[in-house]
Amino acid sequence: MGSADSKLNFRKAVIQLTTKTQPVEATDDAFWDQFWADTATSVQDVFALVPAAEIRAVREESPSNLATLCYKAVEKLVQGAEGGCHSEKEKQIVLNCSRLLTRVLPYIFEDPDWRGFFWSTVPGAGRGGQGEEDDENARPLAESLLLAIADLLFCPDFTVQSHRRSTVDSAEDIHSLDSCEYIWEAGVGFAHSPQPSYTHDMNRTELLKLLLTCFSEAMYLPPAPDSGSTNPWVQFFCSTENRHALPLFTSLLNTVCAYDPVGYGIPYNHLLFSDYREPLVEEAAQVLIVTLDHDSATSASPTVDGTTTGTAMDDADPPGPENLFVNYLSRIHREEDFQFILKGMARLLSNPLLQTYLPNSTKKIQFHQELLVLFWKLCDFNKKFLFFVLKSSDVLDILVPILFFLNDARADQSRVGLMHIGVFILLLLSGERNFGVRLNKPYSVRVPMDIPVFTGTHADLLIVVFHKIITSGHQRLQPLFDCLLTIVVNVSPYLKSLSMVAANKLLHLLEAFSTTWFLFSAAQNHHLAFFLLEAFNNIIQYQFDGNSNLVYAIIRKRSVFHQLANLPTDPPTIHKALQRRRRVPEPLSRTGSQEGASMEGSRPAAPAEPGTLKTSLVATPGIDKLTEKSQVSEDGTLRSLEPEPQQGSADRGPASGETGQVWREQRRPSSASASGQWGPTSEWVLSWKSKLPLQTIMRLLQVLVPQVEKICIDKGLTDESEILRFLQHGTLVGLLPVPHPILIRKYQANSGTAMWFRTYMWGVIYLRNVDPPVWYDTNVKLFEIQRV
Repeated sequence: MGSADSKLNFRKAVIQLTTKTQPVEATDDAFWDQFWADTATSVQDVFALVPAAEIRAVREESPSNLATLCYKAVEKLVQGAEGGCHSEKEKQIVLNCSRLLTRVLPYIFEDPDWRGFFWSTVPGAGRGGQGEEDDENARPLAESLLLAIADLLFCPDFTVQSHRRSTVDSAEDIHSLDSCEYIWEAGVGFAHSPQPSYTHDMNRTELLKLLLTCFSEAMYLPPAPDSGSTNPWVQFFCSTENRHALPLFTSLLNTVCAYDPVGYGIPYNHLLFSDYREPLVEEAAQVLIVTLDHDSATSASPTVDGTTTGTAMDDADPPGPENLFVNYLSRIHREEDFQFILKGMARLLSNPLLQTYLPNSTKKIQFHQELLVLFWKLCDFNKKFLFFVLKSSDVLDILVPILFFLNDARADQSRVGLMHIGVFILLLLSGERNFGVRLNKPYSVRVPMDIPVFTGTHADLLIVVFHKIITSGHQRLQPLFDCLLTIVVNVSPYLKSLSMVAANKLLHLLEAFSTTWFLFSAAQNHHLAFFLLEAFNNIIQYQFDGNSNLVYAIIRKRSVFHQLANLPTDPPTIHKALQRRRRVPEPLSRTGSQEGASMEGSRPAAPAEPGTLKTSLVATPGIDKLTEKSQVSEDGTLRSLEPEPQQGSADRGPASGETGQVWREQRRPSSASASGQWGPTSEWVLSWKSKLPLQTIMRLLQVLVPQVEKICIDKGLTDESEILRFLQHGTLVGLLPVPHPILIRKYQANSGTAMWFRTYMWGVIYLRNVDPPVWYDTNVKLFEIQRV
């Protein structure tokens, strides 16, 4: 039958369904088969031929027909899985039912009255639909559907290659088949890479799209941190009930990490061949991050323990979470597996950067946000992986793409979520000493980025990009400033030699953050000056020798430190400081920061195109909730510091995590303090002014400034190099206060970030699935869809 005919017949069936007011019997196969038996419709056709309004009309006016349609479609998938889909006709039926369910499920989820439907048992619809079974045995429809999808994902000649030599052999029995022998791609725990097959990839992609749609019920529940985060669909699919859990987890992970968009090493190859692997890889990445949506703060996660076994999964650990995907991820432990995962992630994350200096040489992938979520999950759930990443300079192959994305997205309101996840990953990494040490590697890759040209290390790159985000990102990024500066503080004790460009950027930030207007205009603002002072102290105390550029910059800008030490605390001056600033709107001036020419070939970071869709995000917790303070002992081990009692408000105070608008209002001078809004008082300024950690810097200035001035007078110098040479050979041994212990603020898992990740991840999935538009125009509750 021609495609036009089959579309027509399918459309006729849909119209019949929407116009029938009487329930159609489940046994009326002639009617129901029209939806899947004789049609060859693509998933795009199904979306076009089954309009949203009609699905809703059936749901409201003839609910029993919608129920029967779902039940019959699931039954067909179960039969296909039981029978093994040998004929072309059976395969077509399975694909048609899969597409139809992908279309209809979101409309079931958006109606609270229907939400329980898939979890109820349908009488007589036991396993395989034989009516004679006891109803107690009947599985809920959701379980039958999920198990059928799992079976179908390892169905020989449909989604995996048959291992049978000849057609004379009986077909492989789907029940006795060991799906671990049919893993889709070599990599973790599997050495054999099957012949690529376009058809198998396409069929897997369709089934994974249906699976993702099943999981998407989470989009229709409003964000509530306390609402027990388990998604019943994910919970069942990732449980021991699914006998394919391990091979499917491995297949998804290996498919993503083995993918090479370059087109097998031949530049420009992607222009000749359409890449059928990419849709599968995207779908696999999305399914993977959703199955790993697990609040590690509330569950016991497997401890790190040095024992290893012969398998890819580490069996020596305690059983860990019941979600098997999380469990397997946390137990990967072989070096070669970590290497495979890390290399794959780095290759894919660097892909958009390759694009910028060799345009069109490779296919540009679009799923970097899913990859960043996956990388986050790997580091969060598998500490051995985190340590492996930091063990060599390979971590820089992840760092550079993240800094590229942060710099590129800084002016784009629709990419606030990307900015957050990039910063969260760097915060997590910065809690480990090795990260700071790795940053000392010289930066030689010249990825065109819209930042000043400099010669230096990866630490310089990080500081220059952070400075760009803070001084020229958009307003919604302000809640991230605390995180950015916490990262700088965490790595500061290990930075051997900052470039002059980076040193000047740090002092420009201190200048901006220590103006009286900024310090007095919101309750939390002084934290930023504290963070910067702490970073300077760490470098002076622990890395003085290689850091003459920073010392010189501090001497040049010494007035900033003197102003801080003499900060006025009397009410009239506080009032005047706030008044003075009202006339100048720009929150952070760029004056005083010498912006060198940007790198060649770079484009300025662009704001979002008007009309771009974005999804809302929940607020992130304040830095005090996000991190836990640890002290580095003499031997380099960390000791957790219990939360201290209230210290003025230098450390506590209202969590600064309210997003965007609220935060901006907080950080604006409040004229209406009468209305109970916060306003700066003398007592408040005094409470934290006395704690400003200025002793080390004041001592340094006291010792070095007279010496530098003497050189200038003696030699009539205006030349920096002579002064720098003097500072390089100078020493402050015995002149500085006793070094303070190093304080690290380590990321700690909490339900606030778990909720943030859930809304961010589903927002990305919602926006990225446009062909077909699985969730568009349905009534999602987890986030709002907004236009820029």
